[in-house]
Amino acid sequence: MTRMLRSLLVANRGEIAIRVMRTAKRMGLRTIAVYSDADAHAAHVAAADEAYRIGPAAPRESYLNADAILAAANDSGAEAIHPGYGFLSENAAFAEACAAAKVVFVGPPPEAIRAMGLKDRAKALMTKAGVPVVPGYLGEDQSPSLLAAEALKIGYPVLIKAVAGGGGKGMRKVDAAGEFDAALDGAKREAKSAFGDDRVLIEKYVSRPRHIEMQVFGDTQGNAVHLFERDCSLQRRHQKVIEEAPAPGMTTAMRAKMGEAAVKAAKAVRYVGAGTVEFIVDASEGLRDDRFWFMEMNTRLQVEHPVTEAITGLDLVEWQLRVAAGEALPKRQDDIRAHGHAIEARLYAEDPDKGFLPAVGKLEILRMPEAHDGIRVDAGVREGDEVTIYYDPMIAKVIAWDETREGAAAMLANALAHTEVAGVRTNAGFLVRALRQPDFVAGEIDTGFIERHRMELMPVRTGLPPEIPARAALFIVDERRSLHRGGDPWDAQDGFRLAGDSSETIEFAIGDKRVGVRIVHRRGGDMCLIVEGRNFAMHPHAASAARLSSGAIAVMEAGETWMLSLYDPFAAADAAGAATDRVTTPMPGKIVQVLVKTGDAVTRGQPLAVLEAMKMEHTLSAPADAKVASVDVAPGDQVTDGATVVRFETKKAARLS
Repeated sequence: MTRMLRSLLVANRGEIAIRVMRTAKRMGLRTIAVYSDADAHAAHVAAADEAYRIGPAAPRESYLNADAILAAANDSGAEAIHPGYGFLSENAAFAEACAAAKVVFVGPPPEAIRAMGLKDRAKALMTKAGVPVVPGYLGEDQSPSLLAAEALKIGYPVLIKAVAGGGGKGMRKVDAAGEFDAALDGAKREAKSAFGDDRVLIEKYVSRPRHIEMQVFGDTQGNAVHLFERDCSLQRRHQKVIEEAPAPGMTTAMRAKMGEAAVKAAKAVRYVGAGTVEFIVDASEGLRDDRFWFMEMNTRLQVEHPVTEAITGLDLVEWQLRVAAGEALPKRQDDIRAHGHAIEARLYAEDPDKGFLPAVGKLEILRMPEAHDGIRVDAGVREGDEVTIYYDPMIAKVIAWDETREGAAAMLANALAHTEVAGVRTNAGFLVRALRQPDFVAGEIDTGFIERHRMELMPVRTGLPPEIPARAALFIVDERRSLHRGGDPWDAQDGFRLAGDSSETIEFAIGDKRVGVRIVHRRGGDMCLIVEGRNFAMHPHAASAARLSSGAIAVMEAGETWMLSLYDPFAAADAAGAATDRVTTPMPGKIVQVLVKTGDAVTRGQPLAVLEAMKMEHTLSAPADAKVASVDVAPGDQVTDGATVVRFETKKAARLS
């Protein structure tokens, strides 16, 4: 039975809320947003026809608050709710509550969500359906001793995975028996925090794994199809960062076999709507059709769905809305075709140099590539918006399509190289290097790619390239000229003389060093810049730079952003005397574990405490061998960015004692 949907509430935020609304508006639906206090002025609120507040910033009080979302649906007269991804998208109780409220849930039936929601039960169900699964322990007994024994029986290395997990949360790779207990504690603690369920399963770790998934769709008439595969092997912290379709090296025979297994999985749970069946593939001998195993099924639309849309020309959100309205699938399996190659990169506010720790702050500069033939940008924020501690730090997804994989990779790398962000650190430069890395271009990828090429993808910054302060100096000169009344450079007070050349020096503070840029102004209006003995001849407008609210100059190039401040001798003196005898928090969050006490002798790299931020745990380690003078936090403490966690004894203190 079909029904005409006229209004849609999107129970999500950011780029996915905006993306869903875009299709809904095209189909003539009235769009309704919900927002937390932190998102009152967010981009997705501005994109909707109407918006309703659902609670404070914390997700549990807003985007995970089913009652508040259903109240908004009732107040707005929404006929359907699209959950997006994350939050309540895979919550069977929420799907049931929607049905009880006579609101269409744009997603699978609650029974299918439950069947696939717990990894152990899902794998048992898949085995029964004839879908290959990874060897491992899926039992109910969760005693640490039994889990350790099962890990030994499976054979190291193994993976500990949260039963209710996803997105890398509650997951630990364990290489040896001596590491198992600590890894189990961390996985269970993280799983409890993220999902409210600390149960885990143990799997054999595949030595050269690739993560290949199949997009599936089902309808209420019992039909199910697949829309080909996506390769999501490039991951950091067990979370996807670059995805593509089709999978490099995929054969027609393997695609057919994997597609058949994915459709079997969907039919086994009477699946309706968009879903993704994820497989782990052993790529140690290339792609073989007897070396893939079911990993899990995500019962929702995936973050990476745009690459499937790019190669098929289909709108997956439109398919979701039509199926939710009771319509049959728009196409049969034989009618679905793929063409070309698409690659998606996730642009995050995070610091690759610090283990991809999330970054927070104001997006003072946000210049994304223009959408055009072959390039698509799904952004969830605008220039001036804040990246907060409360939600996933994704800024945007950038997608490139071309006839060939090489063309798509080059196009995407170029788009990201021209992306400019200041105010928070991003992974744009890292993405550019990954997309241009020769092994990636050749399709030689697996989940260990980033770690294997770490030095190349995340080179240690040994100093500032001299062209960066040169560009910052050019920006300052250009800024002075533009601010000068009349705008005539020959009238500006920047060292010009009507007869002959003149020069000036601008000094920047780079860490604990001073870098001077000597600017030679020539009568014809040209400039010559000298940095550390190198000569740069540049026009002022060549600099891609901007001044931030702090007064610092942001120089942006090839996806990287450098922050430079004018040298201030008083600030430099303060910095020289700054404390170097402590470990501080890299971001706001909650202390979940303290691993040392006053008086302990610690070694370089030894874990000191565990910080939970943005739903992930981050271990704070000792920077050098030292003795603990004091511990300034306790488990459960909410801490700000830069809060002192542990202080060490200094040589001066030791002498006094």
